[in-house]
Amino acid sequence: MNHRKTGRILSRNRNQRRALYKTMLGSLIVRGRIETTEAKAKELKNLIDRHVNRAKLAASDEGRRVASLRELHKSLPAAAIDRLASEEFLSGLSGRQSGYTRVVKLEARKGDGAKMAVIEFVSNA
Repeated sequence: MNHRKTGRILSRNRNQRRALYKTMLGSLIVRGRIETTEAKAKELKNLIDRHVNRAKLAASDEGRRVASLRELHKSLPAAAIDRLASEEFLSGLSGRQSGYTRVVKLEARKGDGAKMAVIEFVSNA
């Protein structure tokens, strides 16, 4: 049974999936927008909210700053953490509690017909 199981498998084992998420989250934060398959974009949308909220917590609460940044270091590349923790990046997202990204569907990929999408930040697009 598949009770209380969340997330997509994406035809990868756990370590490959974690590495995929880490690189895609880093690219999304650094570039602000990436083009990928629809399933990966939808899964990334769920993950980015947690990371942005943790960065906002690190920026606002000095007592939990170090702990929050350590948690971010586990799942994001260093360049992405620098940009995510920056004040100008968080200022565009300060009015929101969640829903920091949007997924825009595109035409199917020509080679294999995969559903494609663009994921981008709503305020920092």
